[in-house]
Amino acid sequence: MLRRDRWRLGIVVMVVLAALVTVFPISGKINLGLDLKGGAHIVLQAKETEENKVTEDSIERLLAVLRNRVDQYGVAEPVIQREGRDRVIVDLPGIQDPDAALELIGKTAQLEFRQVVNATSPVPPGPQRQNYDSDEEFKRAQERWDAAKAEIEAGKEDLARIGAGLEGSLVSRDDEGRHYLLGKTLVAGKDLVDAKTQYDNLGRAVVALTFSSEGAKLFDSATAETVGRQLAIVLDGVVISAPVVQERITGGNAQISGRFTPAEASRLSIMLRAGALPIAVDVIENRSVGPSLGEDSINSGIRAGLIGASLVFLFMLLYYRTLGLAADTALAVAILLVFAGLISLKATLTLPGIAGIVLTIGMAVDGNVLIYERMKEESLAGKTPLAAIDAGFKKALTTILDANITTLIAAAVLFYFGSGPVRGFAVTLSIGIVASVFCNVLVTRTLLQHFMGRRGAAASLRTRS
Repeated sequence: MLRRDRWRLGIVVMVVLAALVTVFPISGKINLGLDLKGGAHIVLQAKETEENKVTEDSIERLLAVLRNRVDQYGVAEPVIQREGRDRVIVDLPGIQDPDAALELIGKTAQLEFRQVVNATSPVPPGPQRQNYDSDEEFKRAQERWDAAKAEIEAGKEDLARIGAGLEGSLVSRDDEGRHYLLGKTLVAGKDLVDAKTQYDNLGRAVVALTFSSEGAKLFDSATAETVGRQLAIVLDGVVISAPVVQERITGGNAQISGRFTPAEASRLSIMLRAGALPIAVDVIENRSVGPSLGEDSINSGIRAGLIGASLVFLFMLLYYRTLGLAADTALAVAILLVFAGLISLKATLTLPGIAGIVLTIGMAVDGNVLIYERMKEESLAGKTPLAAIDAGFKKALTTILDANITTLIAAAVLFYFGSGPVRGFAVTLSIGIVASVFCNVLVTRTLLQHFMGRRGAAASLRTRS
């Protein structure tokens, strides 16, 4: 074996071994797209207001904030892209709770610390029938509860009348039904640096806040002037918590406590870290793709791929015999390299991506067909088997490169201008093109050095001629 042939064999062996290590075991290594894994498909439309106009800048900032929120949420391979002038598409593969995802990406999360001017009592828990001996007692309890609720609602109207004379005031409520008359904003969300989910001494989820240097000064001043009184923590106009300030707080750290579940506290901290949306949005589509539908797509794609590959393998083996065995081996290596490439690049496999793999199978053997036909011509001209191999590869190489480079350019255009599954197809096709060229030029040639170096294989070539 010539030195260059040993180099080819060494390269092929190393690449194949590296691919095997990368791919196996394959379970859980490939990122599946929305159409295969299931998840949430959300379409947002920017809403123009007098304060915020829909401009190129506002849409770009909207995309940046959405990406920031989704990245912190931990979604694998999300798709966030602009559609038209004022729409944004958000695909979140693997999300089982689309409503929670929609809350995460759609809320403005505007945080404020406001002074509490006055407040009503909370709405007491409603009576439960099982707690009373008779229907009559339960009915009287229900009437008392209705009267108390009506009194609290009347208190809300009183707060609104008082607030009409206060500049910058706001009437809000909390989850317990208590209404607040809030004064001026003492600290705003723009002064927030970080927000993290933590747990208090009782194991309850809270959100720990860290302010900027300017925000720390404002928070210090706010707690100093409200010692012994309530300071409302307001998120999007709703009072999350209104603790009584026991003492002046310095250092720029605070804590939001409430009836949070760990998941709710985590979403709130993400929204606060990511900042407010620069422009209001409307949800015009919120579609959930079920995992069972994705599983059906995977099974159909695998079935189509296996049938297509089997037919190609059989054709090459029957038509080219020994040469077909070399082509089929190279094709198997090409498929292995495609999956290794998808895993290494952390690319997302979509249903069109499976179509790209099937297309790769046909393209890979196409190069072998060109090489074999050139070899047959050289063999008929009287050249030895090894000389026919060398001449066949040299003459077919230019055609193979031209065809694959033009296809690669088309795949690049699809990736740049396409979206979602179209990009998945472009990525898979690009990896397949590179893998097929490698197998045509190196793997097939290395195998033929052994197969065609024997007289029996040469006779096979002449028989097919």
